[in-house]
Amino acid sequence: MSKKTNNIPVNILPEDSCRGIMMMRDSFNGSPNSEQVERSHRDGGYTFIIQEIGKTLIEIDFQTHHIQAPAVIFIHPHQVHRVIAFEDAMICTWIITEENIRQEYLSMLESLAPVNALPVIPEALAVLTETAALCIKLSENKTEVLYHPILKESVNTLIVSIISQYLALSKPAENHARMEDLTREFKTALEKHYKSTKNPSEYAAQLSLSPSYLNECVKATTGKSVSSHIQQRVVLEAKRLLYHSGKSIKEIAGDLGYYDYSYFTRLFTKVAGMAPIDFRAKNRE
Repeated sequence: MSKKTNNIPVNILPEDSCRGIMMMRDSFNGSPNSEQVERSHRDGGYTFIIQEIGKTLIEIDFQTHHIQAPAVIFIHPHQVHRVIAFEDAMICTWIITEENIRQEYLSMLESLAPVNALPVIPEALAVLTETAALCIKLSENKTEVLYHPILKESVNTLIVSIISQYLALSKPAENHARMEDLTREFKTALEKHYKSTKNPSEYAAQLSLSPSYLNECVKATTGKSVSSHIQQRVVLEAKRLLYHSGKSIKEIAGDLGYYDYSYFTRLFTKVAGMAPIDFRAKNRE
């Protein structure tokens, strides 16, 4: 096993990308043959993949995803992932930094993440690939006077098209729409504050709700309580750091806001089904 550092590697966008936007379309087969994508890493922006042909095997947060064409997926910047292999694949992919995404689209991405690969019908794939092809052409025309604003707006159009595909999965009944909205708001707040805020009542206060009503909404729409979501998010980050970094368990506990090492160990064991030291040992075999 390769030597662990204290930080999970982050692949930043190359210098020749357009101020936080990188696009490409290519065919692949077999190993990625790129250390940057084969090693476990985070990306320095939101990553989107349109699987046009074939299959891509990618590991995201300890789960292997088989992206079989025609399909789409997006990966949040906090998610640790690596490409395992391609099988006669043609993909269009792009990475875009947070400041280049419209705020309303960013909020929707935050509420949806994490997601699985989403199969799309051929008609939807055609629209997505045509839009992506236009974006790639625009990205190549660097002599355009308003090059960056034009590219930014076109990629945002592509992003909202991907969001639309995910939102079409679930059209909640009218009487559940409010609960769905509040659950999305809670998940967005959790992603921002899970290291510092562990009490469900604090999230309820942020959303101007009673703790019992927030819990009712979250449980009705996800099947899990607010407390469960908080614990699972913390443990997911702990797993990432245990596997991908060389930090001690005590350091990881502190990073996640737990200065009582024994309490953190008990919490991890309850949620993960094994102690942190056992999780690290198992995944380093």
